[in-house]
Amino acid sequence: MSAQRTPPVEAEFEVIVIGGGHAGTEAAVAAARLGCDVALITSALETIGQMSCNPAIGGVAKGTVVREVDALGGIMGRATDLAMIQFRMLNRGKGAAVWAPRAQCDRGLYRRAVRSLLEEHGRLRTIQGTVARLILHGDEVAGVETVEGRRFAARAVVLTTGTFLRGRIHIGTGTRVSGGRAGEAATVSLAEQLDESGMEVARFKTGTPPRVDGRTVAFEGLQRQASEVDEFDYSWSHFWAVRRTHGGRTRHPPQLPCWITHLGDRGQEIIREHLSESAMYGGAISAKGPRYCPSVEDKVVRFPEAERHQLFLEPEGHDTTELYVNGLSTSLPADVQVKILRTVPGLERVQMTRAGYAIEYDYFPPTQLWPSLESRRLKRLFLAGQVNGTTGYEEAAGQGLVAGLNAGRRALGADSVVLGRETSFIGVLIDDLVTRGVDEPYRLFTSRSEFRLTVRQDNALARLSPMGMDLGLYTAAERGRVDQAREQRALLERQCRDTVVAPDAANPLLASLGSAPLRQPVRVAELVRRHAVTLERVAAVAGIALPDEREPVISVELEFKYAGYFERERLAAEKLRRLAALALPPDLPYEALHSLSTEARQKLAARRPASMAQAASIPGVSPSDLQNLLIELERRRQEGARSRAFA
Repeated sequence: MSAQRTPPVEAEFEVIVIGGGHAGTEAAVAAARLGCDVALITSALETIGQMSCNPAIGGVAKGTVVREVDALGGIMGRATDLAMIQFRMLNRGKGAAVWAPRAQCDRGLYRRAVRSLLEEHGRLRTIQGTVARLILHGDEVAGVETVEGRRFAARAVVLTTGTFLRGRIHIGTGTRVSGGRAGEAATVSLAEQLDESGMEVARFKTGTPPRVDGRTVAFEGLQRQASEVDEFDYSWSHFWAVRRTHGGRTRHPPQLPCWITHLGDRGQEIIREHLSESAMYGGAISAKGPRYCPSVEDKVVRFPEAERHQLFLEPEGHDTTELYVNGLSTSLPADVQVKILRTVPGLERVQMTRAGYAIEYDYFPPTQLWPSLESRRLKRLFLAGQVNGTTGYEEAAGQGLVAGLNAGRRALGADSVVLGRETSFIGVLIDDLVTRGVDEPYRLFTSRSEFRLTVRQDNALARLSPMGMDLGLYTAAERGRVDQAREQRALLERQCRDTVVAPDAANPLLASLGSAPLRQPVRVAELVRRHAVTLERVAAVAGIALPDEREPVISVELEFKYAGYFERERLAAEKLRRLAALALPPDLPYEALHSLSTEARQKLAARRPASMAQAASIPGVSPSDLQNLLIELERRRQEGARSRAFA
């Protein structure tokens, strides 16, 4: 009997990305922008950029992540601008400092935009295939092999398989289908190899609601929610392809409304009657799901006193009448889902096009990763997206960007890049994952950041473009656009500080706003600090010509209006940067540092933080533990110096 032939290596790359979702596409682009030869391998090229659940991008904290990814050359914001069919700025009533952009996308346009944006990078190759195993040289990853028998070598590999690792779909308690997404096979052999390699594996679950045929919806009695798209762009680039795609009329496709309805008493009663048939409540699923995106069964059980639960009917695209029923995620049997839908106002005669379902899948607890998102166990393997225990397109994209950058730099022999908590929401996300871990699917919120006033969606480019410049992530045209944006903002700030407004010019405006009149001339920068006084209104009476784009105007106004708060945050950020600069040796024997508490020794030994800043963010490590850790480091430094002196 002849031995099985090992196929030769077909091609060599600096970085291979496994998976073509939101994490994988960002990882591939980031590595390509560094100058790496990149292969993105996915089971079906047609599903690159697929929006598996709601075709929406952004939201509270998430919208800021999209803009941060965009600021570092990512494609999510650009694709969203190409596919945006409905837009809302959340929290608009709370002030611009906490505004949160959210866009509903045309699912097909988004997918095509992502693929087109990938193919703009000449060093990025897309390959159709299902990765069966990693090629390992000891504990180091050297490439991949597909089920089709193709082998590809790489200096670094990024794993972004989403919910596909041993994914199992549930509809009710009787329907269980192996799959990573409806209609697509799960990845089993790769999951088994990673399990056998010694990586810790756990299970999470998520879900999706049913879709309905919009032609069978009675919209007359529903609340219509129009788009606000004219006021916003996700991407700073305003690249020519967007204008070309839509004939120069606008940067976005024609807009569509959403519709608001609700689940009432009768629908909740049906859910309670059939609760034992739900995959989660009937015992078919034991994995934990996202607390902040609950199934409708969870809502009914957890909030029995609620008379109704709000639902949004959101369009899937211009090429279909299908609507996404946001707020009705479920794993009940399909026939029960239809009954529930037909109790909803406007859906009394609705036809369900796709049943909602739950899916459980493997993930790898992220405390197994370095802050670069490289595995601690398998060198040159980087993980990003839902495989790290997160939920959401935006969280996946942020991780993909960082994993792609660091995989590329690893392949090129350069040091890793770490975004601090004080620089970005992406930094908060990754620091939370690798230092604190997850006990439920992780979702970003504004409250997770200590620096949410200075780390905002409107100033993402100003915050992160210096890093983008240093890493060489921009084309020549993009560098020019970044310089233009920086100069535009600096000019406006200078004009506001230098321009003085006389009382007779300002007082009519102040009177209309209910603000006290001026008794002497005041600089514009001082005047806009007043409540309800906007830079746009003051500039009109002060003779300052504002730029066409609203974003620098908003950012500059916020900097003046909340200068005291921002300064306190920046001082705290500087302190965190100093802590982050104090590196901790990877082989530090925490178990022997008896000046630390037992809990601190155990958690520090398990997490192996790379810096004092990371050590400080680990629950159970107290300020006194940190102080004693500093003393221990200084003692070891002095002992090392004495040893070298006597050597």
